[in-house]
Amino acid sequence: MIKNFVLVACCCVLFKPILFNTANAQTVSMEAVTSFPFVSGITAAATGAKIAFTVNEKGKRNIYTATGPDFTLRKLTAYTADDGQEITSVTISPDGNWIAFVRGGDHGAFDESIPRNASSAPDAPKIQVYCIPFEGGTPTLISEGDHPVISPQSDQLAFIKDGQVWRATYGRRPAAKKMFHVRGSAEGIKWSPDGRQMLFTVSRADHSLIGIYRDSLTSIQWMAPAFSRDQSPQWSPDGKQVAFIRRPARGGAPDSLTVDILQPWSIWTAEAASGKGKEIWKAAESLRASLPATNGGTNLHWAARDRITFVSCQDGWPHLYSVPPTGGTALLLTPGNFIAEHIQLSADSTSLLFSTNLQDPDRRHLARVPVDKAAMELLTSGTGLESNPVMLGNGEAVAALFATAQQPNLPGIVTLRAKKQIKLIGKELIPADFPLGRLVSPRSVSFKAADGNTVYGQIFEPRGGPSQKPAILFVHGGPQRQMLLGWHYGDYYSNTYALNQYLAGRGFIVLAVNYRLGIGYGFDFQNPRHSWTAGASEYQDIRAAGHYLAGLKQVDSARIGIYGGSYGGYLTAMALAQDSKLFAAGVDIHGEHNLMVFAPGEQAEPAPDLALAKELMWKSSPVAWLSKWTSPVLIVHGDDDGNVKFHQSVDLINRLAKKNVSFETLMVPDETHHWMKYEHMLQVDQATAEFLTRKLLLK
Repeated sequence: MIKNFVLVACCCVLFKPILFNTANAQTVSMEAVTSFPFVSGITAAATGAKIAFTVNEKGKRNIYTATGPDFTLRKLTAYTADDGQEITSVTISPDGNWIAFVRGGDHGAFDESIPRNASSAPDAPKIQVYCIPFEGGTPTLISEGDHPVISPQSDQLAFIKDGQVWRATYGRRPAAKKMFHVRGSAEGIKWSPDGRQMLFTVSRADHSLIGIYRDSLTSIQWMAPAFSRDQSPQWSPDGKQVAFIRRPARGGAPDSLTVDILQPWSIWTAEAASGKGKEIWKAAESLRASLPATNGGTNLHWAARDRITFVSCQDGWPHLYSVPPTGGTALLLTPGNFIAEHIQLSADSTSLLFSTNLQDPDRRHLARVPVDKAAMELLTSGTGLESNPVMLGNGEAVAALFATAQQPNLPGIVTLRAKKQIKLIGKELIPADFPLGRLVSPRSVSFKAADGNTVYGQIFEPRGGPSQKPAILFVHGGPQRQMLLGWHYGDYYSNTYALNQYLAGRGFIVLAVNYRLGIGYGFDFQNPRHSWTAGASEYQDIRAAGHYLAGLKQVDSARIGIYGGSYGGYLTAMALAQDSKLFAAGVDIHGEHNLMVFAPGEQAEPAPDLALAKELMWKSSPVAWLSKWTSPVLIVHGDDDGNVKFHQSVDLINRLAKKNVSFETLMVPDETHHWMKYEHMLQVDQATAEFLTRKLLLK
């Protein structure tokens, strides 16, 4: 049986609204549970106590501000449509008087420079830089462009347009103009501390360079140019030196495709005046010490107290280190079995702020550590979740996001006095019909995969109902993500957390599985052997999660479903293809299905294990196991997906049809990988819940 549903941008919901009805609670619609405000991009002025952030309220994205000491919430912009246009790069000028921001694009796609038109609007979409007074007013369009950076004097704005650096003067009418021309694609722009020079990276395919622009009469000064990929440049506080990351240029004999390859890197400094540079620290030659694949990468900062700080996983965890600019042994700032992410340098550059799972692997709390000694201090604790810290300009408090199992992320302030005090901002953003008091609190679980790997997750259990319930396994994407014991700090996963709550309210037991390849449990967990195209070892964790659910006395083992998006869609398809006897139905949302697309093309010099790599790629693909696929599936995909090719779902659908496997489809024209329109996100959530309810709950 084949069913097809197509969504158009302006249509109504094609699936009947589903309500959940927990014991002793009123029915709640999907729209209510997904109406949470999503707060992101929190930032602070360099002086004083001013903060700004974006809020997505059912697709209506706006900038909000607050000023201490009372931090009363104020809506700065007035965008009223669910039009799929992002707001990113919110930046307050150093003097605190105005804000720059970007509207448009999909900052999460593999190519963020492509405008997206999820609303199917007749006019071509654009990615544009705006500015607006902090105290309010009408946004002023500066130019098409992205990634704006405000000068230290607060009078100029630099940004990237068509791979070049452009500049505009704030408060004046002259049009923006190209700052300078450089071959290749420029990025990572940074004003010098005195505002007279511009530091940047330029990518030239197999190599990249760090340059300094001074004026229209002076040639670009290159920093220690070499046959390398240089990145992440940072000014020294006095503007006389530059620190950056150096990696080998691309090239050489093909590496093995079936084993992990060392990714060497080092830290260099260079004199800004001459470009003369030297290596001050080099990562050890081990897989753990390879270039970190964590939030913010190396997180390189040139701090105060004569220290350069960075992240390395050399001891098995993404930890903070610092080293003198003259070189030497790196000092471990955050020892222990925990992660550091969302790392920010404090306003005075003497400490690093970050979020960590030190106290609880499945939560986040705020911490800080001096840049020159291992004296880490937790700023928050308890059963909540806090993330994305940023120091206020006055150095007296930290702004961050605060959530719980029931309350979605809201901005808040935590003071840095001996007795920490937290002030939550924006409770009024939560809609009146949001089921704040009727959401369950998930609990942590762990179990073993067939090869002995420990698998982690959070289980949502409904209140009341029959003694044996249907169950659903949720598989996150990424895969470098981690589901948490509360509302997630990421927009995609805030939505899936809401959907998991909804499904629990409908009567499902829901397990969100944190499988190997994800963050939060150390380097070895995040970097397993034989994963993805080299054998899909992570699928063992998905199968183990299904068996864990089947073994619970409160679960009806004949009614276990699965759903996930992106990498989670890939693993959902693997589950249905390999274990239809375990998973009775599934929803595959923009997943990969045929990994042979990642096989190298014909070349004069093939990789030494090319034949083995292709064999493993095929065996790691869901489409290789279609003879075992019998469970019904709903396949969902937007056809302007910038992360997973739409053809991956087209290919799977055609294969399933030939095998006479029962499937249904939901195609969203012009939508991306990230559901830019709330209307579309709601429709996908409703379709997912309706399908799983029909196949499992009403069975």
